[in-house]
Amino acid sequence: MGRAFTEIAEGLADAVAHVQGGESGVVEHRREPIDVRAIRDKTGMSQQQFCAAFGISLGTLRNWEQGLRTPRGPARVLLKVVDREPETVIRALKRAGD
Repeated sequence: MGRAFTEIAEGLADAVAHVQGGESGVVEHRREPIDVRAIRDKTGMSQQQFCAAFGISLGTLRNWEQGLRTPRGPARVLLKVVDREPETVIRALKRAGD
């Protein structure tokens, strides 16, 4: 068999070993859960205020808070920054609007 087959077979064997709890070369990446409601609560803003301040649609925010969807990409990054430094982000956005 060719090199591609060998690499695929090795990858499959690694995956099977990982699933069965054995030793493998698999690297697992897991995102930490994000509690959007708790982040919004830190800001003291209503849903409408939060959406207006950060450019998020109300429907999207509600889906995140209800756990129907998960923030991804730049929205996830923004929420993490707001979670850690809400006053700084709000102050920076107010300055940007001047």
